[in-house]
Amino acid sequence: MFEGLRFNHWKTSLDERGIVTLSLDRAGSGVNAINRAVLDELGQIVERLAIERPAGVIVHSAKPAGFAVGADIKEFVEYAKQGSVLENIENGQRVYEALARLPCPTVAAIHGACMGGGTELALACRQRIAADDDKTRIALPEVMLGIHPGWGGTARLPRLIGAPEALPLLLTGRTLSAKRALALGVVDRLAPPEELLAEARALLRRPQARPFVRRAKAWLTNCWPARQILAPMVLKQTAAKVRKEHYPAPFATIDVWQRGGGDIRQRLKLEARSVAKLAETSTAHNLIRLFFLQERLKNQGAGTEHGIKHVHVVGAGVMGGDIAAWVALKGFDVTLQDREMKFIQPALDRARKLYEKKLKTPEKIEAATRRLRADVEGAGVKNADLAIEAIYENAEAKEALYAAIEPQFQGDEILASNTSSIPLDELRKNLKAPQRFLGLHFFNPVAQMPLVEVVRHDALDPAIEKRALAFCKAIGKLPVAVKGTPGFLVNRILMPYLLEALRLYNEGVPGPVLDKVAKQFGMPMGPIELADTVGLDVCASVGKELAPFLGLELPPGLEEKLDAGKRGKKDGQGLYVWQDGKPIKPEVDPDYQPAPDLVDRMILAMVNEAVACLADGVVDDADLLDAGVIFGTGFAPFRGGPIQYLRSEGAGAVKAKLEQLAQRHGARFTPKEGWDHPALAATADFA
Repeated sequence: MFEGLRFNHWKTSLDERGIVTLSLDRAGSGVNAINRAVLDELGQIVERLAIERPAGVIVHSAKPAGFAVGADIKEFVEYAKQGSVLENIENGQRVYEALARLPCPTVAAIHGACMGGGTELALACRQRIAADDDKTRIALPEVMLGIHPGWGGTARLPRLIGAPEALPLLLTGRTLSAKRALALGVVDRLAPPEELLAEARALLRRPQARPFVRRAKAWLTNCWPARQILAPMVLKQTAAKVRKEHYPAPFATIDVWQRGGGDIRQRLKLEARSVAKLAETSTAHNLIRLFFLQERLKNQGAGTEHGIKHVHVVGAGVMGGDIAAWVALKGFDVTLQDREMKFIQPALDRARKLYEKKLKTPEKIEAATRRLRADVEGAGVKNADLAIEAIYENAEAKEALYAAIEPQFQGDEILASNTSSIPLDELRKNLKAPQRFLGLHFFNPVAQMPLVEVVRHDALDPAIEKRALAFCKAIGKLPVAVKGTPGFLVNRILMPYLLEALRLYNEGVPGPVLDKVAKQFGMPMGPIELADTVGLDVCASVGKELAPFLGLELPPGLEEKLDAGKRGKKDGQGLYVWQDGKPIKPEVDPDYQPAPDLVDRMILAMVNEAVACLADGVVDDADLLDAGVIFGTGFAPFRGGPIQYLRSEGAGAVKAKLEQLAQRHGARFTPKEGWDHPALAATADFA
């Protein structure tokens, strides 16, 4: 059938029943990222199939890692720079539409990761079968890059499963398990992984009819009247979560769906033009840059064996207990030590809830629970490959603990501290093997915050740092290596923001106003709510450690709150009163007019410190700084991080604003050393 045609990225076979199997196997890559070359070859194959008319076609992946990870983002960036996004989107649409129009049954056989353009490839087939396996993951995550699906995702998915089910997937990029995909109708059947292709052939021979109720729902929720009724409702729900000027892609997705009629060609045209327009936005530029930064963080430990099986955690408080729970969730044996069992049991109870939420099945929950063991006596230290100290922020107490732990080590074990602010040069001074000591600073809540700061000091062995980076990857975290100066990276940059917000609060600016303007800037949570969530005691502790170093002062009033037992969310009272885990924010006088420089006072305090961190070499480069601050604080991702924000606004303009703030509000806003750093003059673009 394909005599005379040679393909680099596709393998083709024809069986005795006339079924053609197309196996995607992108040359020179461990995963299938769909680029122009892959599409061009598929176009040639589909053209031949339309002529030859086989009994059926199976599309699957020859890569063990999965079906396809989506479009090649690097290639997309080049198209955006060249202004050829529309042309290349339309090319992909033509190939997929030709596949969809083949006059024979087609089945996509999915295993592993099936993302973005890979999912759209599957949607272009008549039916889909997925491996019934935990590794199977199906999604259309383009919204996370500031765009939406462009090869038919918005045109086909709502018509397949109905708009009420499809729109949330398109608007959030949420990932589906195999079973959830089956329940929604994204796939038609599941099969054991080892029988996937055999079951795909059976599905070709006996296509599975979609239930009438599902077909009727898909039609009813996509007809013109339904779209005009549903679209405003979905827009309102979306606007309650994100701002259109910050994240235009979800709103563009709704618009494309609302305007799309019954003709798929018209829907595809709307989709392509919308993606091309979104590709020009600063949001897409910054989110795509962030995607590459995330990949960079993930791959820092690549090629290094961490050699860690057993982790011992000392300190079963919120941080230590949750670190231990997370590490056990990820498959490691963990012992958790504290002074008495009464301090450990709450951590075990929280861990159980985490496992029930994440793992679902009783067998997996029990296995994770068994991996996490209470260890009041600390016997686990001698068998541990990594010991993590997570006790309270006191240098003397930490050093005393290290003196007890280190003699129990047998060889190349790693000792790590979860300190949030104490310089490691200070903590390592009495160690026998300081080269195997470093910081592993997790963020609260551990199960949600992706970043871990791998904290260096002047005696650290680079090989140990590499092992720590590899360990972070193994537990599903994003590591960034930072210099062990006070506050490291994230707290050093976050603290000026929080302290300035608390100063404004003491000046009489209502907390809800401060929270509102910060969220309008793009922060995920306002600073007053954040201070209560972190805990006023933690803010005060870290503030005391960092304020002298940063040249700042702790605002008055914190100690009184703490003396009264009002530490914030955990006590039910702080700067706000909390009920059922949510703050009760007081009403603000509707005539209240906030000062126009509120946002600048808070945000530029962060930016100024970010410049100082860059000048001090706290991280290796500006990209890592932006990644660390975004993943560690949630700093407005669409703005690309503090350095990227500074670039987009213009370094000279931002520095001038700081000088004005210094004249108006005090010397703390004086531009710090580092404003002549070459990274500040770089252009604000994809990467």
